Amino acid sequence: MSIRPLTKELEAKAKSELNEEPKRVQEDIKYIKEWLGQQKHIKARIEDQWLLTFLRGCKFSLERTKEKLDMYYAMRTIIPEFFSQRDPFEPSVQELLSIGAFVPLVKYGGRTDPKYLIFRSTVFDPEKHTAIDAFKINLMINDILMNEDDQMVIGGICVVTDMGNMSVAQMMSYTPSVMKKVMTCFEEGYPTRPKEIHFYKIPSFFEAMFNMVKPFMKEKMLKRVFVHKKSDLSSLQKHIPKAILPAEYGGDAGPIQDMIDFWKAKIESYAGWFKEDYQYKTDESLRPGKPKTSSELFGIEGSFRKLNVD
Repeated sequence: MSIRPLTKELEAKAKSELNEEPKRVQEDIKYIKEWLGQQKHIKARIEDQWLLTFLRGCKFSLERTKEKLDMYYAMRTIIPEFFSQRDPFEPSVQELLSIGAFVPLVKYGGRTDPKYLIFRSTVFDPEKHTAIDAFKINLMINDILMNEDDQMVIGGICVVTDMGNMSVAQMMSYTPSVMKKVMTCFEEGYPTRPKEIHFYKIPSFFEAMFNMVKPFMKEKMLKRVFVHKKSDLSSLQKHIPKAILPAEYGGDAGPIQDMIDFWKAKIESYAGWFKEDYQYKTDESLRPGKPKTSSELFGIEGSFRKLNVD
């Protein structure tokens, strides 16, 4: 079995929070592989480390892991706009990588701390790119983190949404339909653990925007939402160590451009992986029973489901 060893700190956290039992891991991975082999409608990656990521994300519930894997690959069939044209060297992808719409912080605050990611929601030109294009980059980054960052998988992920100088045109890109698909992807398809959501430099219309989403978020997630008023760095730094923040956010980790360049190169290094990855999805015509469809998952335009977190 080819899996990366954990640090003592991460191993302890995986045991206490994710129900991971090292002596049982190999047996659980074998079970999931055998189950996938019986699913004619799913073509999935079966590397041990990859499957372990899903087991950890589902707290080693085998049934939940099967559901999550099924949905993860179904998303690729049902929402092609999020998962097609993932060649890092495709011109539109290059543009988005260069401006750094999604920038994971390179450092961690502590040995078991969550991964922080900055969503610079206003850097893209709405005349050239849409929110869908930006979220496609986010999903590419998440796939890379799932594949190689055990601390993110175990410790979770926190998102800082920088809304500084958001225009009406940019706001209009975040339609209920788009956000419903994004929420479904991360709630039901991705085995990541959302820990906190921070909104930074909120615009005057933020409250109206958030009030549209708030009724559909569960109380547990609402308690993990933090709102930071315009340029309130001290408020942000109460939650995120100054040592890992880029200089533009009052931190000591250097300019954000260095992080943008790091992740651009990282994603480009995955070009072959993404090319191969395109084959992994579901064939809904082979699914036993009722095929999954866009209308079934997302319903009426503008509707939302409650965001569920672990």
